[in-house]
Amino acid sequence: VQLQASGGGLVQAGGSLRLSCVTSGSILRANYMAWYRQTPGKQRELVASITSGGSINYADSVKGRFTIPKDNAKNTVSLQMSSLRPEDTAVYYCNAVIDGLGYWGQGTQVTVSS
Repeated sequence: VQLQASGGGLVQAGGSLRLSCVTSGSILRANYMAWYRQTPGKQRELVASITSGGSINYADSVKGRFTIPKDNAKNTVSLQMSSLRPEDTAVYYCNAVIDGLGYWGQGTQVTVSS
């Protein structure tokens, strides 16, 4: 299984970005998909997750600003980010749990300028 993440970039504070993560196989096999982020010297932290049953969880820091839409037909889970803040600057990673195994996509850099 491969996860291909895209959509990062540079944006001004208050702006929006949409990250996408495409799975090489059917996304319907995933029990859990999520976006994490990491900044230098810090642990990777959960940003948002969605289960196969549709349960969604957001980090407190992004509630009300980020959403995690999933498109089964396109085997894609996205991270729609709005009202971005400089503290959202990080490398963002998508993650999937499929048949009990965890998979990571390559990171995509998001930089929010003040």
